[in-house]
Amino acid sequence: MMTGFTPKTLKMLMDAVPVEMHVVGEIPDVLVTGVSYNHRTLQKGNIFVAQKGMHVDSHQFIPLAIERGAVAVFGMQELEGLSVPYVRVKDSREVLAHLAAAFYGYPGRDMTVIGVTGTDGKTTTANLIYHILLAANLRAGIISTVNAVLGDEVVDTGFHVTTPEAPEVQRYLARMRTAGLTHVVLESTSHGLAQHRVTGCEFDIAVITNVTHEHLDFHGTYENYLEAKSRLFRLLGETRPKERGNPRLGVLNRDDESYAYLKQVTAGRQVSYSLSPGADYWADSMEFAGDSTRFVVVGPAIRQPVQTCLVGPYNVSNCLAAFCATVEGLGIDPEVAARGIASMRGVPGRMERIHMGQPFLAVVDFAHTPNALKQVLLAARQMVRGRVIAVFGSAGLRDREKRKMMAEVSAELADFTILTAEDPRTESLEDILAEMAAGATGRGGVEGVHFIRVPDRGEALRRAVQMARPEDCVIACGKGHEQSMCFGETEYPWDDRVAMRAALAELLGVEGPSMPELPTSSSV
Repeated sequence: MMTGFTPKTLKMLMDAVPVEMHVVGEIPDVLVTGVSYNHRTLQKGNIFVAQKGMHVDSHQFIPLAIERGAVAVFGMQELEGLSVPYVRVKDSREVLAHLAAAFYGYPGRDMTVIGVTGTDGKTTTANLIYHILLAANLRAGIISTVNAVLGDEVVDTGFHVTTPEAPEVQRYLARMRTAGLTHVVLESTSHGLAQHRVTGCEFDIAVITNVTHEHLDFHGTYENYLEAKSRLFRLLGETRPKERGNPRLGVLNRDDESYAYLKQVTAGRQVSYSLSPGADYWADSMEFAGDSTRFVVVGPAIRQPVQTCLVGPYNVSNCLAAFCATVEGLGIDPEVAARGIASMRGVPGRMERIHMGQPFLAVVDFAHTPNALKQVLLAARQMVRGRVIAVFGSAGLRDREKRKMMAEVSAELADFTILTAEDPRTESLEDILAEMAAGATGRGGVEGVHFIRVPDRGEALRRAVQMARPEDCVIACGKGHEQSMCFGETEYPWDDRVAMRAALAELLGVEGPSMPELPTSSSV
């Protein structure tokens, strides 16, 4: 049990949930040992919260949850006759978040919580903020899609995970509080916001990077997607007063299509940033090199030089967002903020250079949206004098529109494109690649001249490095830091960084890792 944790009864937790509930049965005076949404991992004394997902309705597992020792069940269906109390609610996910927050004693109320959302750049911006907090000698933690840093402890947040589910988020926050942390940066995806995974976190500052084409398979329309992102800014109005104060600041991107809408819905103060004059904070004197970027942040009575190892205009925008959140939101000295930005040496799988002694640049990046791919290809163009060779795919059972769009972007901006596998899941990889090839052809690409299809990702990387000449750039996009790739319903071990090293080692005849194998590999 965590230090400072106060045991909660079922009634105490129910009293803390601010939603309408219909109770079937008597509420016993029983201690609760946890809050669970998964009947397989549920422990005796847990509350079980049944949810209706896109593919599975966990109401069917209520009997199994009770068998495992659930002391109460929350759900959305009308049910009677259970051997434990049943509480019917309108939205199980919202209730799950509040129960988890209440179970851990609302840890977000004891810290300053900074939320970062957007289509592209969330992880980089969240890490920039985290490094600024450290430079300011603040005891800070971070929860991102890459990992969770809980003081001295680093936790892997898993394969293909966006924002963790609400009980995990609240458990991380509680561990941070126990470790004596005072500030936390929480990366918040659109899924995490729409599904209430970060409800109850008590946000003080909300940051947007951008809102571009992505996840329309889940949200349906851009408007629904933007609305999901806007929840982070609306949540500022729900944060309770804290002893350390409430900045209640929304950090908005003046250059992005989302600006006008978020300006209307943001609860609390606002500050804007831009790559050009017209915002509260903007970038002047931008200089780009192959391995660094320099610019000057201009703001109210501020002209602060900044240097970063991050490359490309989009990373200047990410730096501006982090600068605004910390300088305007927390009162951190601009020079300290600049020092924090300079201290960040990059994020795993984000424009990560892989060097095995080859005479060309090899890069791995997470870009898996049309806008992200556009930005990294433009950045790659600035980093080398030679050609840009792009290797990427598009995921199965996800937004189909972006398959064509990403191939179009690469046809226009890369010198050569290799279309390959990226989590085809239960879809036909051949069909996915055909859709992408059609997109490239539609932008003037000629198959065999400007692009090729290589289904096996390992072989695609081999082909890319074999054709690279001195001063070229080979950039593998879409997987970044991820540690697996899904074929069918199976996750196979895969790391683009390991695979790139393997391809380079084979090319150079030097010692290196073996190429990971996938179902598409010729040796399988």
